[in-house]
Amino acid sequence: MTKFDVKHTDTLLTTTRAVRKRLDLSRLVEEQQIEKCLEISQQAPTGSNRQGWQWVVVTDKGKRRIIANYYRQGASNYLEDGKNSARDKGDDQNFKVFESAQYLADNMEDVPLLVIPCIDTSHMSLNAPARKWLSLGGSIFPAIWSFQLALRARGLGSCITTLHLAYEREISKIIGIPETFAQVALLPVAYTKGTDFKPAKRPPVSEIIHWNSWE
Repeated sequence: MTKFDVKHTDTLLTTTRAVRKRLDLSRLVEEQQIEKCLEISQQAPTGSNRQGWQWVVVTDKGKRRIIANYYRQGASNYLEDGKNSARDKGDDQNFKVFESAQYLADNMEDVPLLVIPCIDTSHMSLNAPARKWLSLGGSIFPAIWSFQLALRARGLGSCITTLHLAYEREISKIIGIPETFAQVALLPVAYTKGTDFKPAKRPPVSEIIHWNSWE
């Protein structure tokens, strides 16, 4: 029986952060690194054992610039409003999050590569109940997280973004995604500036756990 190093495993799980400002925009990312991380992500659990995943890796500078422009349009005033609201409330943590998100939006085209996970929706009707759409999302996000963990273990960083989805149709045409597939997220990927990431501030477990009933 394989025995895992619990300390190192826990460190990986608790320090895989959403990386924005600390993405190294000057360093190229090797294709084989991405391929290996995606190979690992293939082992993630998925609903009905479908694995209806496809991944588009965008390295072309021109296409990255177009996607970045759509991303900024999707962000609109959202990031600036979020930053101002956090500042007014004295919420330093969220202020830093929105500030770093704005930095990423401003520099998205300079990230070495963009990864767009997609999932097959050909079996879904437009009026399918919400539970089925939630189930579909639940079938790919474990793979996305596995991909991010594999990146972290190799000195690479990423974050899950979705602001580009307001222009999903336009972006799909640019990179040739079939109409039977839906984009789920956009992950900017790069080596990180340093690897000394720490756990984020979160509520104590006692405040979010309910045993046997909500009360």
